[in-house]
Amino acid sequence: MSQQTFPAGFLWGGALAANQAEGGYREGGKGLTTVDMIPHGAARMAVKLGLEKRLTLRDDEYYPSHQAIDFYHRYKEDIALMAEMGFKVFRTSIAWSRLYPQGDEQEPNAQGVAFYRSLFEECKKYGIEPLVTLCHFDVPMHLVVEYGSWRSRKMVDFFTRYARACFEAFDGLVKYWLTFNEINILLHSPFSGAGLVFEEGENREQVKYQAAHHELVASALATRIAHQVNPANQVGCMLAGGNFYPWSCKPEDVWAALEKDRENLFFIDVQARGAYPSYAARLFREKGVVIHMESEDAGILKNSVDFVSFSYYASRCASAEMNEQNSSAANVVKSLTNPHLKRSDWGWGIDPLGLRITMNMMYDRYQKPLFLVENGLGAQDKVEADGSINDDYRISYLREHIQAMAQAIDDGVPVIGYTTWGCIDLVAASTGEMSKRYGLVYVDRDDLGRGTLARTRKKSFWWYKKVIASNGRDLS
Repeated sequence: MSQQTFPAGFLWGGALAANQAEGGYREGGKGLTTVDMIPHGAARMAVKLGLEKRLTLRDDEYYPSHQAIDFYHRYKEDIALMAEMGFKVFRTSIAWSRLYPQGDEQEPNAQGVAFYRSLFEECKKYGIEPLVTLCHFDVPMHLVVEYGSWRSRKMVDFFTRYARACFEAFDGLVKYWLTFNEINILLHSPFSGAGLVFEEGENREQVKYQAAHHELVASALATRIAHQVNPANQVGCMLAGGNFYPWSCKPEDVWAALEKDRENLFFIDVQARGAYPSYAARLFREKGVVIHMESEDAGILKNSVDFVSFSYYASRCASAEMNEQNSSAANVVKSLTNPHLKRSDWGWGIDPLGLRITMNMMYDRYQKPLFLVENGLGAQDKVEADGSINDDYRISYLREHIQAMAQAIDDGVPVIGYTTWGCIDLVAASTGEMSKRYGLVYVDRDDLGRGTLARTRKKSFWWYKKVIASNGRDLS
């Protein structure tokens, strides 16, 4: 690895999401969102998948997002910790329902605008560049109940009104924007990904891909609006990344892996290239999907993104014989378990070389700068008697993935920056647990919402501070 791999101005930092960190779920005029309806416990997955309709809260369940880690009240303390680590960038999201509590109002909620303005000003005070996601798994519930969420074409107008309000209200404070977080998760976790719930007997693929079309049109329009409001704005798409490896060299397995990669990359093919990929016609035909498009949609989709951002936690494996019995349930994106990899406490394969492979593939495919906006290890942390948290396993994971990213840069892949996921412990999106910890900062809170919420620097905090100060040269 060259000693000057990471370019000057490389954006080192960390990432959180409003729905997993803020809490304050009804404060400041905020409306309910999809994530507020997803409980902790046995019913969580059925609700996330849109199989169990939850349009109202229940008294007998615990909802982790309602308080989360109370970032809503503690953001100044938390941003000071980020500044102490030397963050150049902080990725967060705007809760759509803080600005538009119902989602279909004409004007934004002034309290919501003021909160985010203060948050971004706090970042700027420390020289931290905000990287802001407009929609990170939180559709206002009124839009789900009244319109069926992204089933409805009306969502395009609601989203673009919201996006314009953000671009105008935070102009001069935010220049890096993402439209939809992990947009491909819509296919795997439809309610948490896009507010979709299914009716008995309907073609779920039709519902998902029509909703996807509406999101893709909305994303392209938001990209155009961002550039109109300020030509300096940089807008990215966001993929849940990780290549599929063929289970064997059997041609059927190689084809299965290619098909799974295409399923994953379909959204980004549209957002980065500005048109539907050629393989989509057969895909839709075989799934019985007929996309209703307006006459102007092809032109709208040409508003492609400036960069491609992605999350990377693990690679995946596919075979022609994949089924519910032999696929891992560790993640909503199903995969065969790779016997050549070590796995995390939650069964995710640890594959740093897979990151280099993924980055090379994506740059070969899109020829746009990449931004790795989520990468981290969910693990159980132990607080020692002296209060320290010695998370060497997390340091090892991050070190190996930063080294792989450096190799990709040396391969010729342009990379804007790197943000570790859950830089401060937060509610895990997949399981709703606090015990699945990602942070460099520990938060005293358990899976049932008990604890003081006090913040404690982990060993990885000090390690990452050194990484940033050296621009990635010192990973020891």
